[in-house]
Amino acid sequence: MSQDLDIGEVAARTGTSASALRFYERRGLIASRGRNGLRRTFAPETIDRLLLIRCAQDAGFTLAQIGRFLVATPDDDALRERMGQRALELDDDIARMMRMRDSLRHAATCTHVPLVECPDFKDRLLPTDAVES
Repeated sequence: MSQDLDIGEVAARTGTSASALRFYERRGLIASRGRNGLRRTFAPETIDRLLLIRCAQDAGFTLAQIGRFLVATPDDDALRERMGQRALELDDDIARMMRMRDSLRHAATCTHVPLVECPDFKDRLLPTDAVES
């Protein structure tokens, strides 16, 4: 059996504050396994769960939605539909961010004056379907 981690170790490894860990525990997103003195202890697998929580938050899910996701079963059709919809939204976000990245990379070496009027810069910002139309 692996060694439990105290709250400070979990906080340091995940970049999550101890107060956030206590909050997540109160919300049922993570569970402590006991105490080492006055400090909560957690199973090492809690690190993976916290990384999943952070990823889901970054993807735009609320803590309530994440809580549902963590206990979801394959027959939770409403949640699965929401997850599929959010995946499509993320595809759009990713495409937009990639266009911005490509435009910025071009702008970093472009000599057009003014820079924002550069046709190549502008073209990189357009959605692919707008360019093909």
